[in-house]
Amino acid sequence: MRHTRPLSMAAFGVAILTWVTLSQRVSSQTAGAGGLAGQVTSSDEGPMEGVLVSAKREGSTVTLTVVSDGSGRYSFPASRLQPGQYAISIRAVGFDLAAPASIHVGGTSAASLDLHLVRAKDVSAQLSNAEWMMSMPGTDQEKRFLLNCNTCHTLERIARSHYTSTQFATVLERMGNYVNQSSPLRPQIRKADRLYEERGEARVQTRLRQAEYLARVNLSSTGTWSYALKTLPRPTGKATRVIITEYDLPRRTIQPHDVILDAAGQVWYSNFGEQAIGRMDPRTGTVTEFNVPMHKPGFPTGELGLQLDRDGRLYFGMMFQAGVARFDPKTSTFDVLDIPQEFNRDQAQINMAAAQSSHVDGKVWTQNNGFAVVHRIDLATRKTETFKPFGDPKDGENHNIYDIIPDRRNNLYFTDFVNEHIGRIDARTGEMKLFTIPTKGASPRRAQMDEQERLWIGEYRGNKIAMFDTHTEQFKEWEAPTPWSAPYDVVLDSGGFAWTGSMSTDRVLRLDPRSGMFTEYLLPRSTNIRRVFVDNTAPRPVFWVGNNQGASIIKLEPLD
Repeated sequence: MRHTRPLSMAAFGVAILTWVTLSQRVSSQTAGAGGLAGQVTSSDEGPMEGVLVSAKREGSTVTLTVVSDGSGRYSFPASRLQPGQYAISIRAVGFDLAAPASIHVGGTSAASLDLHLVRAKDVSAQLSNAEWMMSMPGTDQEKRFLLNCNTCHTLERIARSHYTSTQFATVLERMGNYVNQSSPLRPQIRKADRLYEERGEARVQTRLRQAEYLARVNLSSTGTWSYALKTLPRPTGKATRVIITEYDLPRRTIQPHDVILDAAGQVWYSNFGEQAIGRMDPRTGTVTEFNVPMHKPGFPTGELGLQLDRDGRLYFGMMFQAGVARFDPKTSTFDVLDIPQEFNRDQAQINMAAAQSSHVDGKVWTQNNGFAVVHRIDLATRKTETFKPFGDPKDGENHNIYDIIPDRRNNLYFTDFVNEHIGRIDARTGEMKLFTIPTKGASPRRAQMDEQERLWIGEYRGNKIAMFDTHTEQFKEWEAPTPWSAPYDVVLDSGGFAWTGSMSTDRVLRLDPRSGMFTEYLLPRSTNIRRVFVDNTAPRPVFWVGNNQGASIIKLEPLD
């Protein structure tokens, strides 16, 4: 165990994005209690529904976004706009602002700013990952591996490249040596392969097939793409009834993988690529970072699987640092819990820590991705037990214990991301059991338990939300309405709606399980969504998520 007092990293400052703006047609240059409103139009469509309109005050790290309704009208709540000069931006695939826009807010009357849009000169620069996948030729089976690529970077990078298939084979080999928390800004090298994964000649042949496909869809043989670029429709109806707040983080290299709120309403995030966690005050956007102790020098850094125990302490996996960290916000100190030495080799990867029910028996669960095993740590004695749901490695067998979720008795459920399995470990007897999701190759990624002890699961490659009733041991599935949504995680709110997000479509999905109807909320910019969280303490549930490749935290408030 290590006790380390963290260093505040507030001195890094807060990144401020500014850009030069000119005014469009403005009816009033000042605004007081009345806020800001206007209409969005274009020569092609007239009044435009589903256009995201964003306002960012000069010198601020916070951007507020609303969406135009069926008559093209948009309106910012007066209480959300502080006095100042605001830069205005929009998101509507296929369109740009006719001219840059800005307005001053802070006088005695409401402001009106009408926005005119024109056809975009380069729609390719506006496509989401899902739109690239929809556009690219080939079968769904050929494209499936692209859902691995957008973990670290956008698919636009691939589409705009000029690599041949031979060159791509070399690139894929190089990228295969990067850890999964790598980014173009901060690549990190993997020390060893996981025990359960494709290797040898099978991996060589897979990469050759992938290289050939990538060279078909990029610009290696021509200056233009050989296929038409497809786009998704803009939001309509309920999907326009939303307010989105985006908070910039201090550095572009921060990857807020897991975002959660504590009992006091403070926002906490794990930094996927750096040795720190952070706290943000949602009232001010102020960020304070805490250095996590280095546990395995020379190995990749990054934190994952942020969870609160009943007493408000934070637990998370230290990934390739090979430990579970516990942080006490009251004292700002860390404890680091070790895993067994025989499993702390180069491929050790401790992603998740499940402490939600640790008060039941004084034990915390974690998984070791490098060995496809589960560890259970006794907090009093620091003794560790290891469970092997898949036994010892067998040639050609591939498993990935991805997420771990305890029930209220601290029995553990886990997802096997490579296949279509949900597993259960009995906390009392140690008995292990596997359950098969109906959709083959579903790739269950992350999951959360509701109050009725039903497990809500993101089927990343199945493009579905699944619910597993732990009492009846039955599954129910709902397919996402947009292709390649690839749900990552799912959480149920107090109103009975299930929420998920996509790192492909830049959309947040809300499912009504009673009717099977989805509402898809488009976000203002490219957003790499991972862990999802809902704050049920507000009058209406509020959705929170980190933009893992955009160094920001997003709050989404549905108005319906």
